[in-house]
Amino acid sequence: MNTPFEPYRIKMVEPIRTTTRHERQQALQQVHYNLFRLPAELVMIDLLTDSGTGAMSAEQWAALMRGDESYAGSASWQRLEATARHITGMPYILPAHQGRAAEKVLCQALLQPGQVVLSNTLFDTTRAHIEASGASGVDLPCLEAADPALEAPFKGNMDLSALEEQLRTLGDRVGLVIVTVTNNSGGGQPVSLDNLRAVAEIARQYRVPFFIDACRFAENAYFIQRRAPGQSGRSVADIAREMFDLADGFTFSAKKDGLVNIGGLLGLRDPELMERACAALILNEGFTSYGGLAGRDLEAMSVGLREVLDPDYLRYRIESTGFLAERLHAAGVPVLRPSGGHAVYIDARAFLPHLPPGHFPGQSLAAELYLEGGVRSCEIGTVMFGEHARWDLVRLALPRRVYTVSHLLYVAETVAEVYARRSSLRGYRITEAPQMLRHFSAHFEPIERVAAVRPA
Repeated sequence: MNTPFEPYRIKMVEPIRTTTRHERQQALQQVHYNLFRLPAELVMIDLLTDSGTGAMSAEQWAALMRGDESYAGSASWQRLEATARHITGMPYILPAHQGRAAEKVLCQALLQPGQVVLSNTLFDTTRAHIEASGASGVDLPCLEAADPALEAPFKGNMDLSALEEQLRTLGDRVGLVIVTVTNNSGGGQPVSLDNLRAVAEIARQYRVPFFIDACRFAENAYFIQRRAPGQSGRSVADIAREMFDLADGFTFSAKKDGLVNIGGLLGLRDPELMERACAALILNEGFTSYGGLAGRDLEAMSVGLREVLDPDYLRYRIESTGFLAERLHAAGVPVLRPSGGHAVYIDARAFLPHLPPGHFPGQSLAAELYLEGGVRSCEIGTVMFGEHARWDLVRLALPRRVYTVSHLLYVAETVAEVYARRSSLRGYRITEAPQMLRHFSAHFEPIERVAAVRPA
């Protein structure tokens, strides 16, 4: 069938307030055109992020009642630790309140000033923690990733030749190799099992730790099952376990493929690194059996880690994202091809060719989608990454188990309406911004007049 089928029934609803265009225009002006600053009640369809915005299952809500709130050695932690070890095979598991906290602990425990971290593509918080530790990050995406319209199955891969070249050139300065699955900043594209195997082997040859940013490990494993030759007969859980078996450790935001609203994990194999990480965790997050989380959060995460590997859930998750992507593609909207697992990415430079990157086409498009239909999205481009930006994208991230097909159709109609009058959209300039992670709190203003720029 062409229509995605939600493999769940709705037991509780939350009303969506219908806003007017005038209300949305006023709201944009009041928050200086930064969608992160909008009150959630003024957003009709919220696709800002899939991080912590999903709906928990009946089993997860039931698990909350089992929460053991003991400070040390709680039964809730023991259940989560056992689940995480079973899925990942990692001997050492540490909890954290979210993925960026696990990144912070890892960077404090592992990296030294002047070191370099090599990645397929670092996400914003990962790069920020690397730089805060005095190190620097280098992105090495595969060649196929350079073309947003190219149909290739694993555009999230790392460039293996570039990886070896960097390791030969930098030598001992390389402190970590990390692969993000799926590649969020690269358009939510999956990483192949062959690429992970090769990266792991190269890292071992140069004796550099290899980690996985495993926020969307189940979605990546599902793509491997569906797209990689010889993998269709394996379970997603089995593929995921092989992914983890290749790595020396992982960071994980449970707000994605943990199906919870808060939580994260750090997995390690090295006992010495584990000791340093424990010290950093206790200082920054809390004791090693709760990591800044309540016992009920640990219980919900344990259930979510099992539910995310359900084949019916994963099929719907990937098909619904593809459904929205195909609707936009059929309307002529330039979207990154093929669609990823958690989000649809619009190519804002191709959508708005009259706006140069310095006028932030992604921000312009995101603001207009909200103005048109109350749809909140996220700029992934020059605002977020500055000089590191390879393109300007607008990400429509789908919360897990929240919106139905009719919501997706409404989003597609909103984007199509804006696309029909795209030549009228203005660029933006930044009027105020912090030094790091500026996209969260920067102030913008529209540029009234923009000189036409001919498409390349």
